[in-house]
Amino acid sequence: MALNSSLTDFVTALDLEADAGAHVVGAAFLDGAPTLALGNGRVRIWHEGGSRAVDAHPEGSVLCHALMPGKLVTGGDDGRIVTIAADGTIQGLADENGTWIDAVAARADGAIAWSCGRNLRARDRDGVVKSTALASVARGVAFMPKGYRIAAAQYNGAALWFPNTAAAPDILTWKGAHIDVTLSPDGRFVVTSMQENALHGWRIDDRKDMRMSGYPAKTRSLSWSGDGQWLATSGAEACIVWPFQGRDGPMGKAPRECGVRPAKVTCVAFHPKALVVAIGYEDGWILMCRLTDAAELLVRARHSGAAEGAITALAWESTGSRLVYGTALGEAGVLVLPKA
Repeated sequence: MALNSSLTDFVTALDLEADAGAHVVGAAFLDGAPTLALGNGRVRIWHEGGSRAVDAHPEGSVLCHALMPGKLVTGGDDGRIVTIAADGTIQGLADENGTWIDAVAARADGAIAWSCGRNLRARDRDGVVKSTALASVARGVAFMPKGYRIAAAQYNGAALWFPNTAAAPDILTWKGAHIDVTLSPDGRFVVTSMQENALHGWRIDDRKDMRMSGYPAKTRSLSWSGDGQWLATSGAEACIVWPFQGRDGPMGKAPRECGVRPAKVTCVAFHPKALVVAIGYEDGWILMCRLTDAAELLVRARHSGAAEGAITALAWESTGSRLVYGTALGEAGVLVLPKA
């Protein structure tokens, strides 16, 4: 594999010694501060001069997270959902009395949605909570980009739910266990990852099925390009990128592969403004790949050869100038892109 150049000199390690052994569940930037959600129930926020530890779930672990402006939303195995601000302020939003929070999603207006057991709930910006029952546990929940509507991955398909109506969820059907769910930025496509190492999608307006198969492992990381025309995915020894241009999306089209390496991709994150995708691998490597010419840049190299050091979190700052990462071994760092 020939790399065009390296960005390793622009990466700064983040000190997680105080949380040694806690794997990184998620990453974000809160008001410009690199932020990590950890398996030990803490959220750690880095400011100039040091970091702040917030006990978001002191009696459990962080299981899922979502980002809204200025706040990180976390759900835990203690049954609680909380928000954490950049200054460390915690606000409790819901308590499911110890039932695990399997998935959480957030909107810019402050609304959130979550699943616990077979229950799908939505809390609007005014704090009003609505609930519906699903066919199975939902491990993937997402807000649709238009209207107050929620998508949830469940057994044998995806449920589309309007919380402000009395109607039951509309079900997009495809046999099998669906795990994660994502919506195209224009709201035309729903895509789920599946237990059987495949993706499945639907074109919402006519419920046309799209099957995206051939993965050697489960796809657990999905990321849309800033223009909404590409979907990057994990689950192979390359980042698999599906085209979503035009009315038919990926139907009848082959995906692109980038960052081919002898290690499975575990995490992907598209740059918010450029056709560049950050790719994390099970052996701790991170590459950046530019779709326009397939140029590759090395961000991080590790040679553990073990999945224990896998990249588990990648997140870009909204400006696209910095990338934060975390691993299953509790390592973390920030890449600051050099100015041209």
